[in-house]
Amino acid sequence: MRVIGLMSGTSYDAIEAAAADLRLDGDTLLLRPLGHFSVPYPDDLRDLIAATLPPAATTTQTICALDTGIGRAFADAAGRALGELCDGAADLVVSHGQTMHHWVEDGAVRGTLQLGQPAWIAEATGLPVVSDLRSRDVAAGGQGAPLVGMTDTLLLRALPGTPAALNLGGIANVTVLVPGAEPLAFDTGPANALLDAAVRLFTDGAAAFDEDGHRAAAGRTSPELLRVLLDDPYYRRPAPKSTGKEHFHLPYLQRALDAVPTPADDVLATLTKLTAVTVAEPCRAYKVTGLVVSGGGTRNPVLMRMIAEELSGVPVRLSDDLGLPSDAKEALAFAVLGFLTANGLPGTLPSGTGARRATLLGSITPGRQPLRLPEPAAQAPHLLRITHTTH
Repeated sequence: MRVIGLMSGTSYDAIEAAAADLRLDGDTLLLRPLGHFSVPYPDDLRDLIAATLPPAATTTQTICALDTGIGRAFADAAGRALGELCDGAADLVVSHGQTMHHWVEDGAVRGTLQLGQPAWIAEATGLPVVSDLRSRDVAAGGQGAPLVGMTDTLLLRALPGTPAALNLGGIANVTVLVPGAEPLAFDTGPANALLDAAVRLFTDGAAAFDEDGHRAAAGRTSPELLRVLLDDPYYRRPAPKSTGKEHFHLPYLQRALDAVPTPADDVLATLTKLTAVTVAEPCRAYKVTGLVVSGGGTRNPVLMRMIAEELSGVPVRLSDDLGLPSDAKEALAFAVLGFLTANGLPGTLPSGTGARRATLLGSITPGRQPLRLPEPAAQAPHLLRITHTTH
């Protein structure tokens, strides 16, 4: 199948679109990337997302406007991907949508809300759309996150030792393959979420992120502020666990700064260190022997340097080295999940999300033609192999 994957993460800065040819060959899933691109949200839509995210109050009218606005933005990206990456021919679109709320109480996920009405995508492309991929895992008692754990696991199984994959988005998540045990996947805490919030605060909204980590590099880590931030009980919760901007947001950061007033650049240095420390701690705990990194945070050299320093002796490399573009990995991971759903295969690892069982993910919106799915596959894949890239 030729599949288009669409993703916007907790940083909500852009829609990532990627396309791939996917084929099952025995216990191996073959993935041939066809290219990827990033489309920034229109300013007014991005501002509306920012104004609606927790802890803000909102209205059903705003939720409706967001569902339509995000759906249309994703539809535009899908149409462009169909033409530019797929030569006008594809079988399926998989849309993650935009997470607006991840409802966690006492470590258990009660619900999760991703907006971006898939009907707009189906209407624009004529293709069937798999969407709302997290809710089924939540209904089965899981965290509904991190769903990238399935793709990570299939990719990491070809590596020796105790390999791990790290994604640095708004939130950081890791997947760890401990020999002789079931795969683990969980959110470690914030990656860019608090950093971006701090930059917006210190620049009165003129900047959205710390470009190339310049301001963090100019600052010094505050041991006192770091100690206050690390006191969060989330870091001590056992896996599986997940979190989001419902927890790590600007008022959260401001409470810490009220307790420990700190100069702006030192705040950014400390928040960068916080991400590095909270990523490295579980890697050390599980005796990780190699780390494969992807996501927007890989473009922050200060963050990458701090992670490498925290994990001295552990090789740290980008997923690009394995053939999976780090900027497109999550979009391709959702393309994989949609492909599994279309072929009657579960997309979750209960050991990663904590669900009672592995489930088929998502809802399917038909395209212009009657919905025709392949015969269910006889065997779930054990490995993911990246084949020759054409773009």
